[in-house]
Amino acid sequence: MADAVATARRRGPTRAELEAARDRLLPDVLPGPGDPPLRVLFSGINPGLVSAYTGHHFARPGNRFWPALHASGFTPRLLAPAEQDLLPALGLGITNVAPRATARADELSDDELRAGGERLRALAAELAPAWLAVVGVVAYRTAFGEPKAVVGKQERTLGATRLWVLPNPSGLNAHYTPTTIAAAFADLHAYASGDHCD
Repeated sequence: MADAVATARRRGPTRAELEAARDRLLPDVLPGPGDPPLRVLFSGINPGLVSAYTGHHFARPGNRFWPALHASGFTPRLLAPAEQDLLPALGLGITNVAPRATARADELSDDELRAGGERLRALAAELAPAWLAVVGVVAYRTAFGEPKAVVGKQERTLGATRLWVLPNPSGLNAHYTPTTIAAAFADLHAYASGDHCD
């Protein structure tokens, strides 16, 4: 069975395997007892089917999250989605606004996104990351009830946790290029590293 799964992962999942991953939950990547304080908790909108199938966040080929994370200085080298467990040692984590896996983010209801906003508030209160970075402005607007929010640093805070909105790094987001996505991540990196003064 393990050989069959390994072979399937090498060739890529079939449509049936992806459909079987629909609605699957993907565990968060969060710090453990020996990890440094959480500098940035990145929150995707929700897991895609490839992520749910592999168990790795932002795993769809063409997603620009991992390249942007490296190009902006958050990681010392380009990490593969399968290396997501290296993030907590760097003071980074990953969660999602909505936990349910779908083929496209627009399959989520506004109620799911609002419930996700409440979950993120609770997670911020529990983990106290310096920054919560929501990766997707439309999802942020709905989840936090801020219809005019734009990409960048937000005025609102969640206790001591500051909020930042990043562009959606999905390859389906044609409004941003790899370069402009990396630049948006780099702006956050400057604040999270203390290299920027308000």
